[in-house]
This record gives sequence, C-alpha cells and structure tokens, in this order.
Amino acid sequence: MMKKSISASKASLVLFLCQMISALDVPLDSKLLEELSQPPTITQQSPKDYIVDPRENIVIQCEAKGKPPPSFSWTRNGTHFDIDKDAQVTMKPNSGTLVINIMNGGKAEAYEGVYQCTARNERGAAISNNIVIRPSRSPLWTKEKLEPNQVREGDSLVLHCRPPVGLPPPIIFWMDNAFQRLPQSERVSQGLNGDLYFSNVQPEDTREDYICYARFNHTQTIQQKQPISVKVFSMDSLNDTIAANLSDTDIYGAKPVTERQPILLTPTGSTSTKVELRGNVLLLECIAAGLPTPVIRWIKEGGELPANRTFFENFKKTLKIIDVSEADSGNYKCIARNILGSAHHVISVTVKAAPYWITAPRNLVLSPGEDGTLICRANGNPKPNISWLANGVPIAIAPEDPSRKVDGDTIIFSHVQERSSAVYQCNASNEYGYLLANAFVNVLAEPPRILTPANKLYQVIADSPALLDCAYFGSPKPEIEWFKGVKGSILRGDEYVFHDNGTLEIPVAQKDSTGTYTCVARNELGKIQNEVRLEVKDPTMIIKQPEYKVIQRYGQVSFECIIKHDFTLLPTVIWLKDNDELPDDERFLVGKDNLTIMNVTDKDDGTYTCIVNTTLDSVSASAVLTVVAAPPTPAIIYARPNPPFDLELTGQLERSVELSWIPGDENNSPITNFVIEYEDGLHEPGVWHYQTEVPGTQTTVQLKLSPYVNYSFRVIAVNEIGRSQPSEPSEQYLTKSANPDENPSNVQGIGSEPDNLVITWESLKGFQSNGPGLQYKVSWRQKDVDDEWTSVIVANVSKYIVSGTPTFVPYEIKVQALNDLGYAPEPSEVIGHSGEDLPMVAPGNVQVHVINSTLAKVHWDPVPLKTVRGHLQGYKVYYWKVQSLSRRSRRHVEKKILTFRGNKTFGMLPGLEPYSSYKLNVRVVNGKGEGPASPDKVFKTPEGVPSSPSFLKITNPTLDSLTLEWGSPTHPNGVLTSYILKFQPINNTHELGPLVEIRIPANESSLILKNLNYSTRYKFYFNAQTSVGSGSQITEEAVTIMDEAGILRPAVGAGKGYSETLFATSPVMHTVRPTFYKVQPLYPRIRNVTTAAAETYANISWEYEGPDHANFYVEYGVAGSKEDWKKEIVNGSRSFFVLKGLTPGTAYKVRVGAEGLSGFRSSEDVFETGPAMASRQVDIATQGWFIGLMCAVALLILILLIVCFIRRNKGGKYPVKEKEDAHADPEIQPMKEDDGTFGEYRSMSAWTGKKLDKEKKRKGSCANSPEADPVFTKAKSVRSDRSNFFRRSGDQYSSTRSETSYTRRKARQSSELTRVRSVSASLCREEKRSDEWKYRHGSRHHTSEHQIMGSEEGSDSQAGQPSPFQQPLSCNSVRGSLARQHSSLQHWFSQTPDYSSDSEDAQSSYHRKAGSYLVNPWSRS
Repeated sequence: MMKKSISASKASLVLFLCQMISALDVPLDSKLLEELSQPPTITQQSPKDYIVDPRENIVIQCEAKGKPPPSFSWTRNGTHFDIDKDAQVTMKPNSGTLVINIMNGGKAEAYEGVYQCTARNERGAAISNNIVIRPSRSPLWTKEKLEPNQVREGDSLVLHCRPPVGLPPPIIFWMDNAFQRLPQSERVSQGLNGDLYFSNVQPEDTREDYICYARFNHTQTIQQKQPISVKVFSMDSLNDTIAANLSDTDIYGAKPVTERQPILLTPTGSTSTKVELRGNVLLLECIAAGLPTPVIRWIKEGGELPANRTFFENFKKTLKIIDVSEADSGNYKCIARNILGSAHHVISVTVKAAPYWITAPRNLVLSPGEDGTLICRANGNPKPNISWLANGVPIAIAPEDPSRKVDGDTIIFSHVQERSSAVYQCNASNEYGYLLANAFVNVLAEPPRILTPANKLYQVIADSPALLDCAYFGSPKPEIEWFKGVKGSILRGDEYVFHDNGTLEIPVAQKDSTGTYTCVARNELGKIQNEVRLEVKDPTMIIKQPEYKVIQRYGQVSFECIIKHDFTLLPTVIWLKDNDELPDDERFLVGKDNLTIMNVTDKDDGTYTCIVNTTLDSVSASAVLTVVAAPPTPAIIYARPNPPFDLELTGQLERSVELSWIPGDENNSPITNFVIEYEDGLHEPGVWHYQTEVPGTQTTVQLKLSPYVNYSFRVIAVNEIGRSQPSEPSEQYLTKSANPDENPSNVQGIGSEPDNLVITWESLKGFQSNGPGLQYKVSWRQKDVDDEWTSVIVANVSKYIVSGTPTFVPYEIKVQALNDLGYAPEPSEVIGHSGEDLPMVAPGNVQVHVINSTLAKVHWDPVPLKTVRGHLQGYKVYYWKVQSLSRRSRRHVEKKILTFRGNKTFGMLPGLEPYSSYKLNVRVVNGKGEGPASPDKVFKTPEGVPSSPSFLKITNPTLDSLTLEWGSPTHPNGVLTSYILKFQPINNTHELGPLVEIRIPANESSLILKNLNYSTRYKFYFNAQTSVGSGSQITEEAVTIMDEAGILRPAVGAGKGYSETLFATSPVMHTVRPTFYKVQPLYPRIRNVTTAAAETYANISWEYEGPDHANFYVEYGVAGSKEDWKKEIVNGSRSFFVLKGLTPGTAYKVRVGAEGLSGFRSSEDVFETGPAMASRQVDIATQGWFIGLMCAVALLILILLIVCFIRRNKGGKYPVKEKEDAHADPEIQPMKEDDGTFGEYRSMSAWTGKKLDKEKKRKGSCANSPEADPVFTKAKSVRSDRSNFFRRSGDQYSSTRSETSYTRRKARQSSELTRVRSVSASLCREEKRSDEWKYRHGSRHHTSEHQIMGSEEGSDSQAGQPSPFQQPLSCNSVRGSLARQHSSLQHWFSQTPDYSSDSEDAQSSYHRKAGSYLVNPWSRS
C-alpha cells in the first residue's frame, strides 16, 4: 500500500488514464506505470533532413521507452545496417543513438544516406522517421576573370555574386577590403539571389573593392569572391575619354545625365509565378532601375495584404508574409514609380501544403474483450495518401489479427486479446512531404490502483464548493464509490456530484461536512480504497471597517481594520492607496489593526483599502481620506528626541526574547522609528551591532537570537531632526549553545599541483559557531564514479589539501560545520577539479592562408579535450620572421605571440612584413601552462610596396646641373623594379613650377641632372617601386649656383609663375608628357588636371582647349566632405595655380573651371598634402644678421663722432693737418659731394681702395707715398686679390687665361696705380682743411676707411665662413640711422659682381660703382 501511495503522489497528469474504453493517454516516463507492460514509443529522434558537420562525429539520435526496455536496430537506404561490421560506428548503451566516428579517420561522405531506427520489445515495434544524413558543404568560389565595370553616370548596374552551391545554402553579404558592410539604400540594395543592384549609379559608386561574401553557418566558414571594380564616368570625364579616341573629323560628346522612367531589373517580364508551402515565409521581390530612384509599392489584386503577418524589407523591395496559408494564394503586384512614370509586375502565388495533422493517432490501453479505434486524419495540398503499418511492416503483409479492421484512415478493434498488443504507424504523404506517427494498442489486465495520496487533507471555507480527488487506474475500467466515515454508507443524492475521473464534489460545504471520506475502486480483477479528509473553515470577516476621514494638513490620521477569522488560519493584512501599493514613505505606519499616516500632506488624499488574505479566502474594505488646510500655528522649536529609558527583557527563550522600553521626549518632532542594537559580550565586547528597527509607535519588539551569545541591547530614537543618544544598555542575556545553523560559504576545490585537490572555504564568524569547539568536516569523492565519500575533520581553518589525486578530474566536495554539541545541517555539494597538468598533445593540421602582404589567417584542428588535462583557456600562436626574401639575410629571431581565447580554431596574424619567410607553431593553453608546439609551419608573404629610400643627397651644384645620390629602401618589401624621380622648380613667391618625372633603373644609386636653370631652387620627390606599386617618397630641395657672367637671363615674367620649362631633357632625364590627340571639340574643355602637393600648399596645373578665355577659377574642398566647394580666381590666362593655407596630411578634391561658361569645368582630381614643405627664400631686410650689421655701422659712426668732438674741444691736431700745413697746395678747394678728388677716389677698383686704406691705417700718416708698399708694384698681388674676390662670388674659373686678357689687365693695373698716387695726395691735402671742415667731413672719411678695411678682411676669410658683420647685434638706439641706410645697402648687396666674362669694361664699371659707394655711402641717400 505504501509503494502505491508513493507512485500515486506524482500521478496528477494521468488523471484520465483509464476513464475511456479506448484512446487512453499513457505517459510512459511516469514512475506510476513502471510496473506496466508497454509497447515501445519513440521519445527522441534526429530531424528528417539532418545536415552534419563533416569535421565532427555524426550523432543520429533514437531514444525510446517501453516495458520491457526495447532493443534497437537500424536500416540504411532501406536495408539492414549492421553496425557491428563497421568499426567507426557505435551505439550508445541502453539507447538506439548511433555515433559515427569522423574525427578519427572516418569520412562523412561515406555515411550519406537515409537511416531509420526501430525500437522493439515483446509488445511491438516502433519506428522513427526516415532520417536523411547529408554532410554540409562549403565549396570555394570558382576562379573567374572579372572585367572592370565601366558605366555611365545614371545608368543601372547589377553586380552578380553567383555563390558556390553549398549545403545548406550560404548567407550572402557584400563588404569592402576593410571588412566593412557596403551601405545600402533605396538606390543600392542586395537581392534575394545575392546580387547587388544599382537603380542608378553615381560617381561615389566608383571603387575597386566590391566583394561578395558567402557565409556557411554550418561549418562556420566564409568564402570570398574576387573584388569587382566599378568605375562611373561623369559627363566631363566621358567627353575627355571620347575626345582622346576620335579623329579630327569625328563629332563626339556625351549627353548629360537624363532622367528615365522605371524598368524592372528583377523579376523580368510582366508576370511570373511563385509556389510556397503552407506555414513557410513567402518572399516576393521587385527591384527597379530608373532616375530618380523609383519607389516600390505592393498590392494584392482582389484583396488586402494580411494584417499582422505582412512585413516590408530591403527598402520595400521585398514583400514578406509569414506563416502563409492557402488563403494567401493570389496575384501580388509590385509597382515601381518615379516622377517620369511607373512599371509593374504581377506575381501569381500558389500556396501548397505538405501533410499536416487533423487528428493524429493516440495510444490505446484496452482490457481483454474491449473495443477501440485508431484514427489518423491529415490534410494537405494535394490531399495526402494515408497508409498503415503494424510494427514497422505494411499492414497488408503484416501478420493477421482478427480483432482489427482497416477502414481508410481508421483501424477498428473488436474484442481484443492480449496478443493484439502492437505498435501501429500511420504515414500521410504527398509530393511535398510526409508525416509518420506511432500509436500503440496495449491490451492489459490490471487490478485497480488509486493514484491520489492517502489521507490527503482538503480545506475549504463554509458555503463554498469542495472537490475531493480519487484518481485511479485499472483494466478493465474500475467502478468508483464514495463513503463518509469508516463505516458510513455509500454517498448518493443531489447534494453530491460524481465526476468520471473519480472526483467527488460537494457543491455547498457546511461545517458538518467536515470528516473523513473513503474512495473505493473495483473491477473484476480486484478492489482498492483510499481515505481523504475534509475541513470546513469559518469565513474571514472585517468586523470594524476603515471610516471616512477629514484631516488638516500636517496632522495625523489613523484607519482601523479589525478582523475576525478562523483560528486555524493565519491572515495577512495589506493596505492599498487608490488600488496601488502604499507610497514608499516612512510617514505611513502599518500596525496590526490599523494604518497611521503621520504629517499628512495634500498628496495623501485618496481611497485607502484594507485587504485581508488567508490561504482559503480574501475580504476587503475601503475608506476615503480628505486633506484640508491647517490653521496657522505658532513657531515651534524642533530637536532630536531624548533617548529611551527603562529597557526590560521579558519572555526569554533559547532563540528569542522580548524587549520593551519607554520613549523619551519627542521635542516637537514625532519619533519615526526606533533602532535596536546589540553587544556580544562573549565574542566582541564593546562592539555594538545593528539588530533591527521598528516604527515610532511601537515600544516592544520580539528579537530573534543566536545560540552561544551574551546579549546586551540598547535603543536609539529617530525623528526628522536626527537620532537620539543611545539608551542605557539592558541587562545581559546569555543564550544556550546549539548545533551550528549554517555551513561555511564559498566552498571551492582547485588543485595547485597535478596530483592534489585544494579545498578552501570561508570560515564562520564567532557568533555563527553557536557553541564552543568549532570544527569542519571536509568530504570529497570523485564525480561520476561510484565511490564512497572520504571525510576528515579539521580545526577552525579554511583550507584542506587532498593529495594523490588523478590529474584534472571532477570531485564532489562538501564542508560541514560542527561544534561540541553536534553538526550543522547537511551542506550542499559543489564541484571542484584536481590540479591541472600541461597539455599532452599539440594542435594538428595547422594551415596558413596568406590574405595579403601583411596579413595571414591560420587554422588548426582542436585538440581532444581529454588531452588538455585542465581548463581549456585557448590557443597560442608563435610566429617569427625567418628572413627577408629580398635580402636573404638572417637576423635575430624575435618571436611574436598571439593568444586566442576559448576553443577557437583560427585566427588572424597582422603586422607581417611583405616578401618575407615566416614560421609558426600553435600550442594549446590550460590553467597550468602551454602544451607542446605543433610542427613549425613555413609560409611566405607576397611582395608589397617598398619603404622610402634610406636617404637622398644632392651634391655638386653647378650652373645647370645637380648630382643626386640615394640609398636603397630600408624595407624593399619585394624586388625593386625602378626608382621614380619627380622634380619641379620653386620661384621666389613659393610657387611650384611644372612637374618632371624620371624613371631610373633599380640598380642605379646616383644621377646627374643637367640642363637646369641657374640660380634656381628645385624640389625633388623620390620613391622606389616594386611590381606591386610605388612606396612612400622622400623629398629634398637644392639650388643651382648663380651665373656670374650674366649671360643667361631670367625668363620673362620670372617670379610671377611658370609658363614653360627652362631646361632641355637629356638622355638620363625624361619628361613624362601626356599624349595629345588633335580632335574637333564640340565644347571648350579643361583636361589633364594634375597636382603636386606639399605640406600646406599644392600646385594645380591643367590644359585648356577651346577659344581664348582668360578667366579661370579653381574649386577645392576636403575629400569626402559635404561642405561647399571653396573657389579661387586665377589671375590672367595662366594654366597653373597654387592653393595655399591647406591642412597637412589631408585629402583634398579639386577641379578647374572657366567663368562665364555654365557647367564648364574639369573632372575632379584628388590629392593629399604631406609633411614636406618648400624652403622659403627670405627678404634680406627682415633677417637678424642684416639688422645687426646696420646697428653696428650706426654705432661706429656715433663713436667716431664722439671721439672727433672730444679731440676738437681739446685743440688737438690730426697728423694729416700737420702735413697739409707743411705742404700747402693753393689749388685745393673745399670739397663738395661731387668733388673731383672723391670722384677720382670713387673711380678706383675696390681692391685698390682697400689696400690704400689698410696701408694708411698701419702707418697713421699721409707722408709716405703708397708706391713704397710692394703691393702697388706687383701685378701678382692684384691678380691674387681679384681671385679671392672671384672665389667669394662662387664662380668656377680655369687656371689658364688668354694672353690678350692678361695684357689688358696689366695695363689696367698700371693705370690704377697712377690713380692711387693722386688719390693718396688728395687725401693728405684734405686733412689740412679748417677745423670746421674736418669736423664736418672727418666722420665720413673714417667710416669709409672702416668699410674698406671690413671688405678686405672679408676677402681674407675662408669660403663658407661668416663675415664679422653677419653677427646679430641689438641696437635699438640707432634705428634712425639704420632706416636712412637701409635702401642703399640693400641695393649694394643685391648687385653681386659677375666675373665670368672677360669684359674688362664691365669689371671696371663695377669697381667704380663699388668704390664710389664705399668712399661716400651718403652720396646715394
């Protein structure tokens, strides 16, 4: 009887099991029926269409239940599948599930086919569906040559994807080289077939990386199609292209972009058909071309689109209807429309249906001699065929059973016997699929069983219905009778209702209905009874309901709710405000029988409801609160409450005590709550802990206590102002010791070594021990192994180490607390693992796929988990560069490591160096460390673009040539094919001239550029090339030296721009010029827009064809930006322009147009500014050294004036004056600015004047004639001084001179010596002038001497050394003198002498000018 009661307690789901003679449901997994014989029933099976991963083991599921347990067999492609003969195939124990081992050598393709499972026992055989096994496929894209798509702006375009046929079909998406999804819109979208459709193309659609990807989810692989290039021709660029390919007589020209009405790209034609199956998703698509972009609209002819099941996708190009049915058949029209017209297409949709159940056959449990039926009804389109099988065999050839009769979709059973038990299969099929259902007929002869638990208690409220259950089972169906009391009579009459499932209903239970009721079940095989009890409770009532209240603002109000209930029921009271929870406000205080609201505000207005609930009933009552304004009150002083006092402990129990107290004064602010704290004098004396808190209206509280604690309590009152001081402590109360109530927390098991298990936990706190002698019982056993628990008791610690464990196996662990009085409750189990060890094997099948020159993808097979010997943390890929393929030189190996978390089997290797050989290996990682490395895998990266050349030096500047030397790139990244040199001149307004390009063989390291312009700055751009492309460039600038002879003249308009190049090409210098075709243009045009960009400026040049037109403009802006174009007007008819003020490192777009011609402009060009910047030629007047020089000159003049003034005041005489007095010359006249004597002095050569003044300074007197100095008698000295001057000017002269030139120079030097004598005498005479004359002109004379000496000293310095006058000097006090001399000195410095010619007149003329300035610099001011 006890065994039946245990089984019956879980049998509520089978209440109706035996209530019908036929079609009884039998829950085979219920323990209730474990003792019953049952035919097999399939409980789990693989899907009909089963696509498997060819890299993993194939698992074909087949699970079944029955009594006795069934055996399993399989067929493959309709024939018996003998798994014992195939070593790769195993069947799970006590199961029919097949496991085909693919990971250890099996081929998934070899096991393709149709499989069917049969589960059989002595009562019949059940079969599974036909399971079609197919391995998934993710084939590569077939190689194809993709031609670039060149399309005119505004035309439509379709980029075909054509993915490889996979199983299951792949998911298609389009991305670019950066793995970014291509943006889609109403104009550009992807079709259902994966193709990319352009309703009309725009210039921004031009790109070379339209890439179609196919993702095969089953194998987690992605295949990539070769990039597709699309170039969109605008009208300007198309005219340029046509013009370059037509003859003179051809007439060409592309029409501007025209708008077009829509046409459908897909589907084609005006009509099409579509067949879809019931329950599937219907997808209809229409994509149209046109300009402007058409808008798609969908309608259903003769009806409406189904509501709640219709969705529009892909910018309304796709109509999606989910869960389609036959009613969704019909004609669907898509309409594409723009401002020029419309186009439409009609799709005729037919919804077919695979078979679906109307009535599936249900299991029958019959007793011998009974009748029953199996019904199998299905529908579909077309109508499915119904066929029957018995125990997996067509019923036509199955063993005959006289008790059954087949009538179409029904099998009728009459007078069945136990041998009639069998499993029947109903198969409903049409051309779109099939349904297969198993239903058994189980003929049983079983005595009655009552499933309701014995002595079950039913409780109801008086005057409500009572239902007493008596669930039963038996075969034949038992009869049910009810009795009241042990010896009562059978229940009958209208006051009772007897249900077919055995339930007794008492419609109106009264207090006298309480008692014991007995249920009796009997059939011809036996009888059984069961007792249940009924208790009728008094109803719950509210004897004093809350009443309507009117309260002044800031007052206090209370609602009462006093109840009466059955003493055996525990009521709960809930208060609501306006049918919602009370506000979360401490002003609302809920008592046992009332609700109090403190400090009432206007928002407290509303309806308050008291709800009383018990386990059997619920009652409620409501009242309204109205808040009115309060009368004015005098000012009140608020303060914290006084502390409570007279604390008293009563009702002391082992685990509880009652604490009471008297509140202190509120101090005009009501006490809102009391906080109770406790002290544990046994474990933590002097430390107070929070215990609980109660509302301010409560002065007693029942406190829960813990064992083995010496309690003291204190109370703190709280109001809105703050907390009171704590009360005096209560008396102490020591609770008794007890077993621990809880176990340690945070139990873990983690091994620190391969052969141990470290068990840790958080120890209990002092008062949690509940008594003295706290210890822990540590238990463990290996999981999934039938082992006993191993236990050990340890002291009050938090760790225990188990030694000698196997490596990394799971353990069940539990830690239980105990003290001197006993154990804590049974602890819960946790799972831990013993220590990890290093992995045993390396990943296999390591493959490397090189994506580009700097990126590769590595794949590997995962290692078996049992060889990891620990928690799998991931895989590490070690890779390193072996050598560069371009240099064949090894270097120190620096290994790089990438870690991939989890069970990932692939990863990307970034940052590779192009054209290099690499090695890698893969290792598995667990918590202990790394496993062995896989064999090194060698792979090579392809060529890339090289780095910039290592250096570029420009040496040996001459008048018309420069020598360039360079070093090969530090990282060639491949085989160098050539160097590219570009250069252009820079004028003094920082404008860049025409760009010249030269291609140099890769084996060269220097180059001499000839036929350049003299005294011209050039900017050079130099880079290397491989077969992949050009690398980054290096820039330098250099200047050719000045032509001193003045033979070459600057080009007309120099300094205003460049119109033609000023040099000729040589065999080593090739100017890259575009090829021009002579055509007859329909319109003027601008073509061949080229740019040469520096850091903050760019030189724009172009070619113009058409009538004379002088008003060009340049428009530019940041590439990719939507900002308006910026416009610059070009002065004159130049074909170049310099854009200034650009941002470094920024991509710009540029185009050139002509004023007055609407829409006449060039196509766009894109360039990027770089870090290079042309060196600027500076204005000498703004340089520090020049300002310093002028300050020094002015300062010297000032000093000389002061010295002369002092000497004059002292009455001293100059030596020159004494000489003049002794040798007076009556012909001397007062000197003027144009005096002949100084004119004679000015006519001397510069070197002659220097020598004269130097000698005069050395001797300090004019008495001796200059002829006494050898420098005036030797021609070689003259020639030497001239050579020094020539060297300072930077000219290159030959050592050999013609005899004629030498003779002419000798004659000129003799003439100059004669002039020196006369000038010397004149100077001496001038010193004898009157004091006034000396004072007025002496400073000029000394200044001239100083300037001549400075020039001489400069000639003696080495080339390249700075002159002393070039040292900067701050002289703000003499800036007035600087301003007067500025223009004259600047003019003198700009007229550098040129001695490259043998013209003596030119040299003499220059000497005269220089001498004139040096003697009297004020004469030109």
